[in-house]
Amino acid sequence: MDKTIIKEYMRKVNPWWNENFKSLNIEYTERDIFKEIIKYMSLRMIIALTGLRRVGKTTLAMKIVEQKILDSFDKKQILYFSFDDFSEIRIMELIDIYEEIFGKVDRGKKYLIVFDEIQKIKDWSNQLKVVYDIYPNIKFIISGSESLFIRKKSKESLAGRIFEFKVNPLTFKEFLRFRKIKIDNIFIQRDEILKNFNQFLITNGFPEIINYNENDARKYITEGIIEKTIYSDFVQVFEVKRTDIIRSIFNIIYNEPGQIIDIQDLSKELGISRGILSNYLEYLEEAFLIKKLYNYSRNARKTQRRLKKFFSTLTNHFLMEHNFGKIFEQFITLQLNAEYFWRDSFKNEVDVILLDPLRAIEIKSGEIKERDLTSLEKFIKKFKPEEVKVLSYNIEKVIGGVQIIPFYKYLLK
Repeated sequence: MDKTIIKEYMRKVNPWWNENFKSLNIEYTERDIFKEIIKYMSLRMIIALTGLRRVGKTTLAMKIVEQKILDSFDKKQILYFSFDDFSEIRIMELIDIYEEIFGKVDRGKKYLIVFDEIQKIKDWSNQLKVVYDIYPNIKFIISGSESLFIRKKSKESLAGRIFEFKVNPLTFKEFLRFRKIKIDNIFIQRDEILKNFNQFLITNGFPEIINYNENDARKYITEGIIEKTIYSDFVQVFEVKRTDIIRSIFNIIYNEPGQIIDIQDLSKELGISRGILSNYLEYLEEAFLIKKLYNYSRNARKTQRRLKKFFSTLTNHFLMEHNFGKIFEQFITLQLNAEYFWRDSFKNEVDVILLDPLRAIEIKSGEIKERDLTSLEKFIKKFKPEEVKVLSYNIEKVIGGVQIIPFYKYLLK
């Protein structure tokens, strides 16, 4: 690729190189994960930011750049580069071009390099490993729109060299912060909280669209997130040819979040092998479009073998009106970042199981009666969890010693 084009792109996306540079003027609202990332900036390891498209990975990286500049870090020793439109270039070529502009990298000085959408280039992990080992004085921040560790080879080549941070859409608490809504008294502000909860479901917590109406939000999510991920990223990164099958699998989960999938039955329904279906489910999960929950057991082998529950990470707007219970369960499950549910052979089921310590969470959007807590009571008797809660939409009471509280009291505490 023409070096002149690369140099001109570098000049545009690294405005701090200009002597007259004043500020990045980033529109930034505090994200909870930012404090966690900053803790690792002083360490040698690569920082990897992963997550769905448009969740704010680049903004977080640029906020780190801004902080470095404010801390009097030499601006010419900071490089940002996105591979979104430059998938053919190699990492070492970029370093060479950077050195043509500013001279050889001084091994006695500290540098910061941010590589955005790094998964777009082939063999990125081995390329990065080489540069990382050659330049111990360079701190690398990389980002990608799917898990950087989908392939075993990538794990092995970067073992001990990288910390991965998953950047999710905004939590409900962050969403309120982004909309500049301060909650001083949950009881008094209940109506305001519930109104904003509805807006949160519409926008899925994507920072750019927190004030969008439902039609605009649906278009943004469908075209900008779902379709670009499946029809662009999957073809380029995973080399998937049957994107129609991938979309069908996603739609099945999107239209009925929280369903338990039998691989054998679904593969027959779709006319593909079990292996291909398992791979496609893994791709959707690694691209953060779906989330898988394991059936909890004290026996790890049993947990892996049992049927698994799948949620879309994106809200189906149609279901908000026609099956709110499903959407409510999906929302709470994602907000709690749950990894387990529980279901026994008699189909007793608890929605969310959290570990360290063991906690059981049942999710109910409507009326709650004592018979609705039968499964929870069976789990309590068998496993003796340290915490038991039922999260409701707007009900607060105690049934049989089990505390039922509105979801917002639990999430906003």
